[in-house]
Amino acid sequence: MSEKSYDVVVIGSGPGGYVCAIRAAQLGMKVACVEKRDTLGGTCLNIGCIPSKAMLAASEKFHEAEKSFSKMGIETGGVKLNLKEMMSFKDGVVEANTKGIEFLFKKNKIDWLKGEGKIVAKGEVDVAGKIYGAKHIIIATGSDVVSLPGIEIDEKKIVSSTGALELNKVPKDMVVIGGGVIGLELGSVWSRLGANVTVIEFANQILPGMDDEIRKEAHKIFKRQGIKFKLSAKVTSAKSKKGGVDLTIEPAAGGDAENISTDVVLVSVGRKAYTDNLGLDSVGVETDERGRIKTDGHFKTNVDGVYAIGDVIAGPMLAHKAEDEGVVLAEMLDGQSGHIDYNLIPGVVYTWPEVASVGQTEEQLKADGVKYKVGKFPFMANGRARAMNAMDGFVKIIADAQTDRVLGCHIIGPEAGTLIAEVTLGMEFGTSAEDIARTCHAHPTLEEVIKEAALAVDGRPLHV
Repeated sequence: MSEKSYDVVVIGSGPGGYVCAIRAAQLGMKVACVEKRDTLGGTCLNIGCIPSKAMLAASEKFHEAEKSFSKMGIETGGVKLNLKEMMSFKDGVVEANTKGIEFLFKKNKIDWLKGEGKIVAKGEVDVAGKIYGAKHIIIATGSDVVSLPGIEIDEKKIVSSTGALELNKVPKDMVVIGGGVIGLELGSVWSRLGANVTVIEFANQILPGMDDEIRKEAHKIFKRQGIKFKLSAKVTSAKSKKGGVDLTIEPAAGGDAENISTDVVLVSVGRKAYTDNLGLDSVGVETDERGRIKTDGHFKTNVDGVYAIGDVIAGPMLAHKAEDEGVVLAEMLDGQSGHIDYNLIPGVVYTWPEVASVGQTEEQLKADGVKYKVGKFPFMANGRARAMNAMDGFVKIIADAQTDRVLGCHIIGPEAGTLIAEVTLGMEFGTSAEDIARTCHAHPTLEEVIKEAALAVDGRPLHV
């Protein structure tokens, strides 16, 4: 006998889960959301996107005050780091956000079922020993940290992103295993705060999957900022010892090993779908070779009444992708139609400068045999960027050679994560580079670099 029955039970309260729950409730469904943490919001709000952005913002300001303010005539008289207070600021940001989700649940009359959720039968979810009925069960449990063979994460000296956001002192030396988004963001934080950071990446370039020109420019800028890189290298062993960690590093292609020591190691080699203890086997929900839940174009699993969204299914592991899927699924359950263009999910790296990308890269278009044109424009030639003392990077727009339709945009520079939204919106409506170029952009703004890059697609930028 069920404790209580619902139209929708969402397992997981991260961005995909809580947004799905809210949208379903807005549409008049009776909704519950299962969460085993003491707070709502999942990895993103508690130990991921939000706290890392708080630390990125705080460390950026500290670094600016220490290194850059004097260039703008601001004498600070010495800048001191209060790491305890910075961590307190970060924790306050997290608390405000998680409490905000609690408020939204109450406002929308969503029940929070506290505990670990497990599907025990069709239409039934066990939460902390109580059975709840559900017409629709939605799995939105997100992802978990991946480690490497022979490396045990202890969250003290060998840390994941979680531990890297909780260090109680700035390490003298830090090794980051993995040159992707998380490694570069958190490596940047601790580098700005005073650590000697070395990034070890298996590939021959950082930021796998991004446009090659952007990757190379980012590498140059981060090196200039003091971050060291060992590319085409792999860590085969990491052993904690008193006072630090001993590492063994080998060339990715094989060869002589190198031994180094460091204070802290950050393991950031990716994430995996979190499907442990969900009861998938008992009800026959199918997963793929990477452990992700298989779904059709409507987020349905092979089991009637069970759906999945976000990091547990195929696609980029991004909070905004999960949110969009949550909204679309809720609307589909209400009988509406829904659609997501997975080519138009922007990706952002919140380093300084930021890196942002949407659509296809040159490398992808070449591989597909698509003829294209490229327009680029540097921030150095933009008045607002110069006034902000933020001139690193450029905007790159790629358009179809015949139709001029924008196929991709790649940015490294100030506020790249905000700037990419204009192009993403345009691409959603089939914009051409000419459309962007003919649109009046306010002066002086960073957005003018987007306009100039669009003009450059046709070989007619104005300010270079």
